[in-house]
Amino acid sequence: MDIRYLNHFLRVVSTGSMSEAARQLDLSPAAIAQQMRALEREMGATLLVRHGRSVRPTAAGERLYERGQGLVQEVDALRDWVATEDDEGDLRLGTVNTALYGPLPDILEAFNSQHPNVRVALRIGVTPALYSALVQSELDAALCLSLSFDLPKTVSWTPLRHEPLVVLAPARDADKDPLDLLRHLPLVRYDRQLAGGKLADRYLQEQGIRPRERLELNSVMAIALLVERGLGVGLVPDIGPALTDRRDLCKLPVPLLHKQTGKPPLAPRELGLLWRNTSPRERWIRSLLQCAREAL
Repeated sequence: MDIRYLNHFLRVVSTGSMSEAARQLDLSPAAIAQQMRALEREMGATLLVRHGRSVRPTAAGERLYERGQGLVQEVDALRDWVATEDDEGDLRLGTVNTALYGPLPDILEAFNSQHPNVRVALRIGVTPALYSALVQSELDAALCLSLSFDLPKTVSWTPLRHEPLVVLAPARDADKDPLDLLRHLPLVRYDRQLAGGKLADRYLQEQGIRPRERLELNSVMAIALLVERGLGVGLVPDIGPALTDRRDLCKLPVPLLHKQTGKPPLAPRELGLLWRNTSPRERWIRSLLQCAREAL
């Protein structure tokens, strides 16, 4: 059995679409369909049935999907085991965008010094997308934000740093009250579709501040650039030195909420490492985790 066909079958089932699986794998839908027919002939059973424009597994397909994930992981483990002596291979790492401007360069520098022959394949995305890629065995680990639900037993999480909210303002306003700045200056808002933006929005609501919104962006560093240009102030998670190293920008901590709102307390954003503890590359993930702890 061609292990690639099995891997592609897993992608078809997880996406529910041969077309989408083909797009993600950079293949034609016809090639995927041909591979699925070949796999069905080899298994001696119908594995997929069409359901409108989507496909779903038959009972036999569900059994293959359940066992197939373990088989693909075993093959990955075998490849790594063969290369263990030379400490060579690929580590597939996901990361949120803000970590690129924060701890990730230091982490990768330390990891590379310990494992110079390990190639890190980096994927940038938001935390939910990185988690989905992780559980589908497309990533080995992810430097991302904490999730709001219980993780399966196959996935582990280690928190590394809290990122409290701060007000970004021009350096000339460093001695001013951060709440007054939010009340009276235009706000360059952090995207409310993202966890940090939702946190900032809730803080403003609970402080009773209705800001004058000027722009809404999904990049903390882009907000910092615009604040430096005098377009307003920002309320963002503190991503680290990338914000304090800017000459024309100041970073002001916001006061804690004191009033009782009847809602859960406003916890700071939490950055950490998420990984598959069934990954054949676990020894490298553990080393990466240690590098992250030292960097932070």
